Amino acid sequence: MSYFPKRGNEGYRVLHYDLTLDYRIVTNRLTGTAVLAAVATAPLDRFELDLGVFRVGQVLVNGARARFTHRDGKLRVTPGSWLAEGRPFSVEVRYAGNPRPVSSPWGELGWDQLADGVIVASQPIGASSWFPCNDRPAEKATYRIAVTAASPYQVVANGVRISSTRGASTTTWVYEQAEPMAAYLASVQIGRYASVDLDGVVPQRVYYPARLATRIQHDFGRQDRMMATFADRFGPYPFGGYTVVVTDDELEIPVEAQGMSVFGANHVDGRRGSERLVAHELAHQWFGNSLTLGHWRDIWLHEGFAAYAEWVWSEASGGDPAAVHARRWHRRLATAPQDFVLADPGARRLFDDRVYKRGALTLHALRHTLGDVPFFSMLREWTTAHRHGTINTGMFTDLARHFTPEPLDTLFASWLYTAKLPALP
Repeated sequence: MSYFPKRGNEGYRVLHYDLTLDYRIVTNRLTGTAVLAAVATAPLDRFELDLGVFRVGQVLVNGARARFTHRDGKLRVTPGSWLAEGRPFSVEVRYAGNPRPVSSPWGELGWDQLADGVIVASQPIGASSWFPCNDRPAEKATYRIAVTAASPYQVVANGVRISSTRGASTTTWVYEQAEPMAAYLASVQIGRYASVDLDGVVPQRVYYPARLATRIQHDFGRQDRMMATFADRFGPYPFGGYTVVVTDDELEIPVEAQGMSVFGANHVDGRRGSERLVAHELAHQWFGNSLTLGHWRDIWLHEGFAAYAEWVWSEASGGDPAAVHARRWHRRLATAPQDFVLADPGARRLFDDRVYKRGALTLHALRHTLGDVPFFSMLREWTTAHRHGTINTGMFTDLARHFTPEPLDTLFASWLYTAKLPALP
């Protein structure tokens, strides 16, 4: 059963999104043209897209005007003729309005205003707050994102910046994301940012408020080493580069996007006080962005792995070994309610801290059973075999069984499918 049955749509797959956006910061006005290249997976006389509270001016299917209705977050499109199964088709949607984030049990999701700029944080159901999409995590596509904004502002989006063209008072920024990406990971960040490139084999850039320059250099000063450590443990970094944005606002938690992480000013203290979060968000580029769940019940494959990466970085950088973190968190979780199963926690518990930490403990128990060399060999095989793909829990447990002659059924049954917390090996 879907955690979000009102999100996502049947009958087609989007292969590419071409988004052309004009955003007026002072009035919070977004004007957009979205061109979707799709293919029908069933015969279609109509189809739906997820789209928030905008006025839709026109919809074209294969260049011809189509009838449409738009209400309750769904844009329902009726083309002039049937779309045959297997047939490629294009959809162009012209829309405008004041973008509003999507309400959820975890707060406001999607396009949201900062004190002076914009943040986009769409996980898990906020993508429709700024563009028409098929908002399912398994529906990955490539992207071109062009944003026009006032010239004093930097615009940062997923992928490689292709151009920035300055006009009389505005600048148009164009980015291309060549690797397939789920809609919830698409992101635009707008602010008055300075930027700095970090050392390392993988191109890395940080955008930040100028007042935080000294703290930025220190707090992200070990990110190149972190990148090298994770490449050794998890396999090659899966994208062409990595971008960090630090907003001038404070954020409750950092934000994950493909090829990008977003932190608040409160996460930069000049003492590396949030370095575990730097590790966590970087690890999501492997676990969550390159390898993306097909169903939200498998969230532990994102958050448990990223939480375990915090422990991997701790031991690699001279901090506590993973085993010490594991014992500490096992004691804490043993006193918490034992009222969910990790492999299907339920929609409201997607971002429960127990999912993160029990997920990490599951990996540590598996590491203890396999041994370090087989365990990290398995992780490298996992990220290589499913690079830029869609994953689920069964795929992971099947792979793990190839790395030991010992039966793993009891381990996985107790950690993934039993509510009671197992003993730590």
